Amino acid sequence: MNIRNRYLRCAALFCCVFLAALPLSACGDENSAKVVFTTGLGPDEVFRIGSGVCTVPEMMVYLTNTQNQYESVYGAEVWNISVEGVTLEENVKDTVLAKIAQIKTMYLLAQDRGVALDEGEENRVEQAAAEYFGSLNETEAALMGVEQGTIEQLYQEYALADKVYRYIIQDVNPEISDDEARTITVQHILLRTSTVDGAGNRVDYSEERRQEAYRNAAEIRRQAVQEEQDFVDLATRYSEDDAISCSFGKGEMDAAFEEAAFALETGEVSQVVETESGYEIIKCLSTFDREQTDLNKLQIVEERRREVFGQEYDAFVETLARQLNEKVWEEIALLRDEEVETTGFFDVYAKYFPD
Repeated sequence: MNIRNRYLRCAALFCCVFLAALPLSACGDENSAKVVFTTGLGPDEVFRIGSGVCTVPEMMVYLTNTQNQYESVYGAEVWNISVEGVTLEENVKDTVLAKIAQIKTMYLLAQDRGVALDEGEENRVEQAAAEYFGSLNETEAALMGVEQGTIEQLYQEYALADKVYRYIIQDVNPEISDDEARTITVQHILLRTSTVDGAGNRVDYSEERRQEAYRNAAEIRRQAVQEEQDFVDLATRYSEDDAISCSFGKGEMDAAFEEAAFALETGEVSQVVETESGYEIIKCLSTFDREQTDLNKLQIVEERRREVFGQEYDAFVETLARQLNEKVWEEIALLRDEEVETTGFFDVYAKYFPD
């Protein structure tokens, strides 16, 4: 898995260095990390993390490539979107800031752990930088303010961040049992015990209405078990959930639903089960899927590895002072120029550093 995909899929496991890592107040232990705004930063520096610096050109490479990737899929009008007063541009800027901060931090972590690129990897960094920089037209290079050396630095940090991740998790190979990774497939019928108001808030049914829902669920179960009516037909007529069938592993569903489902044999129908969503009747279609179980084992191993890395990463982040140049950051904006179309920064990296 390359570093780009890992960040996109697992960002919740890593600290967002500026937005969520630590409170902004610098109090408590004098050795703890502190966040300082605008102090001691150059006019071209967006932020510092420890001894690492992010410059405006570096930020613009990430931001511009991300911008053009969005536009290639959704069109330039996508930037008109806003949610609760936050524009998509602001959201993308924050995402890019967090991503570069993570990479810069992991680069420092690699240096702290004595992890370095070998000669072959250094050569690939140079080749990748030459290819990507060579793909830029004069307008793109000028507006982003980049030189080939800028790209080399970014790719070197990218590669080292990926390498330190692999270094830290290299010995994490837990044994995962079939039971832990087991996936089952069920059908279900849901009768809800709450609704949602116009503001999107949950509104629970009255006790009388809940009892009525339970009686209806018990009657539906009776028809399924005693009268042996077709379960799918009953679900189609009565269920208040659009999905009838679902497959899942442990830890993926409501606890009560999961406990009842995993206790069933193939073809067995549960009692009426009360969950957060309402009253459920569950029918087990399959208690074990070999292929999906093996895939789940791989996913669980990767989750354990991310947890191990996350612990080391978080501990390391707390040792670093961080500075954000608010003035420079607020001035950074998407490039609005029809000649700026570059999208290849991440793809070129993946070409030279495949999974």
